[in-house]
Amino acid sequence: MFTKREFLHSAALASFTATMTRSSPVRAQTSADRPAFFKAKDIAEAGFIFGLPIVMNYAVMYEYAVDRNSGQFKAPFNQIKNEPNVFTYKDTAIVTPNSDTPYSFVWMDLRAEPVVLSVPTMDPKRYYSVMLCDGNTYNYGYIGTHSTGSEAGDYMVVGPTWQGATPPGIKKVFRSSTELSVAGYRTQLFNADDLDNVKMVQAGYKVQMLSAYLTQPAPPPAPIIDFPKIDKELVKKNFFEYLDFALQFGPPQENEKEMRAQLARIGVGPGKTMNFKDLSVEDKLEIGLGMKEGNRKVEEAVANLGKSINGWRVASIPGDNAHYNGDWLKRAVAAQAGIYGNDAVEAMYPLTRVDSDGQTLDGSKNNYTLTFPPGQQPPVNSFWSLTMYDGKTQLLIENPINHYLINSPMLPGMKTNADGALTLYIQNKSPGSDKEANWLPAPNGPIYLVMRLYWPKTEHPSILPAGEGTWQPAGLKRVS
Repeated sequence: MFTKREFLHSAALASFTATMTRSSPVRAQTSADRPAFFKAKDIAEAGFIFGLPIVMNYAVMYEYAVDRNSGQFKAPFNQIKNEPNVFTYKDTAIVTPNSDTPYSFVWMDLRAEPVVLSVPTMDPKRYYSVMLCDGNTYNYGYIGTHSTGSEAGDYMVVGPTWQGATPPGIKKVFRSSTELSVAGYRTQLFNADDLDNVKMVQAGYKVQMLSAYLTQPAPPPAPIIDFPKIDKELVKKNFFEYLDFALQFGPPQENEKEMRAQLARIGVGPGKTMNFKDLSVEDKLEIGLGMKEGNRKVEEAVANLGKSINGWRVASIPGDNAHYNGDWLKRAVAAQAGIYGNDAVEAMYPLTRVDSDGQTLDGSKNNYTLTFPPGQQPPVNSFWSLTMYDGKTQLLIENPINHYLINSPMLPGMKTNADGALTLYIQNKSPGSDKEANWLPAPNGPIYLVMRLYWPKTEHPSILPAGEGTWQPAGLKRVS
C-alpha cells in the first residue's frame, strides 16, 4: 500500500483559503453553462471523491517515474527498478508501505505499444506477486504465486485502445484502462540472510517493449508529455488541475460518463484545462467548500471502514473496475487507507487505531499486548505480518532495533507462552531483553497497526469473506 497521508489531507480547506484574498477574473463560461452555487459545490464534492485516487496516483507516479530529483525517483517509464531492501522509515512517498516484501516497480507508458513482463521460475515456497494497477487505481490483473503459479512466463500489458494480435509465447494479456500504468512487484523475504536470494529473483524480472520482445522495429514514439510538477503545497491549490491533466490518459469508462459530464460543468475535462488561480472568488469558494465536504466524507468512511472486530477494521476494499462498480467513495477510501492495496484473495489488511476497549492506541501513554492463542495465528497459504506505523503519517517509524514489523517467518526466533500462545509486546520502550524478540516498537504517540494476510486461506478457519469469516483477529490489551 503506498503517498503521504497529509499530502492530500488538508487539500480541501487550503485549496481556496490560499488564494481567496486575490482578485481574479471570472472564468470564461456562459451563465447558461454555469451551475448554481450549491450545485457547483455538490459537483466539486463528488468530483473530489471521484478524483482523489487519480490525483494520489499521479503524485506517486511523478515522484517515482518523472522527477529525478524527488528523492523517491525509481526509474523512467518502461524500465524496472528493483529495491534491494525492504522499505524503512526513510521511504516517505508511500502511505502504509509493506516492509515484508522488497518491491520492484515498472511505470508503463502504453501509448506507443504494449509492454511484455517476463518472470522467472520461482521457488513455490516463496510468495511473489506482480500487481497491475492503472491510473484509475483499478487492480486489473495479477501475475504470481497465487494467480498464475510459480512457473516462468511472458505476459503482455496493453493500453485501453490496443487492437493488435497476441504473439505466440504470451501466456496472458492484461488491459489497462489508462495509457499510463504501474506494475508493483512483491517478492517475499524470509529473513535478513535471504536478501541475496531475493536479489537473484529480482534479476530474473524482465521488462521489454513488444517490438523488442518480437525483435522487430519499434513504432514511432508517443509524444513527449509535459508533466505538471506536483507536491504537497501545489496539490492543495490545484487539485482539479491535476485531475484535469490525468483524465486525458484514460478514455471514459461507461460507469463514469455522467461524473465526467458533471465535472465538465465546472471546467474539468478534455479541452477545459482548468486553472484554479484564474477563477473568481465565488467560484473558488464553491469548489473549496465542495472539496472540504468531500474530504470529510472520505475521512469518515476510512474511520468506519468495513466491520469492527475486536477493535480491528476488517474489509475488502481494493479491486478492479467491476469491484467498485462506480462507487467512487469506496475507491477513494481504498486509496486513502492505503493506495495500491491488494485484492482480498491476494491479501487481507485488518487495521486498527484502537485497543479491544475502543480506546485510541497511544505509545506515549500505554503499553499493549497482542496474543494469538494456540493454533489461532492468522490463517494463510503464504505468510502473515503485523506492521507498525506512526498514527499521524501512516509511515514506518525509526526505532532502536530497526524492527518495523513482526511476521510469521520470524516465529522460530520468537518466544511462546507455556500454553503455546504467542504474545507480542507493542510499546515505545523495550519490554526487557527476555521479551525483546517479541517486541514491536511503537511511536511515542498515536499508533496505526496493519496486519497483512498474504494469500489468505478460504477454507475454515478463514478471514474470508471479509468481516464474516470464521477467523477473527484478537484485540490489543492495555498493560499497566
